[in-house]
Amino acid sequence: MRAAAGFTGRANSTLTCGDPGVPVPDALAVVKGFASEHGIKPAAHVVNGSAHEQAIADAGWHVDLDHPGGAESLVMTGLLEKFAEGEAGSHDLPGWWELTAGSEVSAAQRHVLGSGENVCFASISENGTVVAAVRGAVVEDLLHVARLAVRPSHRRKGLARQLMGELAGWGLRQGATTCALQVAEHNEPAIRLYSELGCTEHHRYRYWVPAVS
Repeated sequence: MRAAAGFTGRANSTLTCGDPGVPVPDALAVVKGFASEHGIKPAAHVVNGSAHEQAIADAGWHVDLDHPGGAESLVMTGLLEKFAEGEAGSHDLPGWWELTAGSEVSAAQRHVLGSGENVCFASISENGTVVAAVRGAVVEDLLHVARLAVRPSHRRKGLARQLMGELAGWGLRQGATTCALQVAEHNEPAIRLYSELGCTEHHRYRYWVPAVS
């Protein structure tokens, strides 16, 4: 169970994997209680086709079609050596936060994005302005990629590909061999980019929420 003041779906939902140890409706009741206690919307992070998906539906929950990031997301993975180029620096710049998180950065945002022992904030600047940014975090041999963003005025110039290559280089030097990233199913340009870098779909997931009573 995860709560972070509503910032991102993953950080404010209950991951449903394995046996909850109680009937699914009882487990979902605990999810609702946890959400109420932390002031967030109750949500279950469910892998498509997983063992408990039907039981969650039978309990009266439904896919959150209004989720800001889209109803369904892909998890893609790939080998870093296929697209690593150079090495990104770790730049915790104000412009990085403004581009990836907004003009006013909350404590929850800094906690979610800044936590971890091996985190990289990479960016590309032009005339003192951050025009592209990405976050990477290495856990064991896996590089988690998140918050890839390019300003609209600088898209279609290869900046996202450049950043991914630099981040992959950094990840290799930290001992990672594989990357994992999550992308909304409707974000076709991003999916195309990651596919061109050699990443493939590992699985999909959706957020489920209780029916409004």
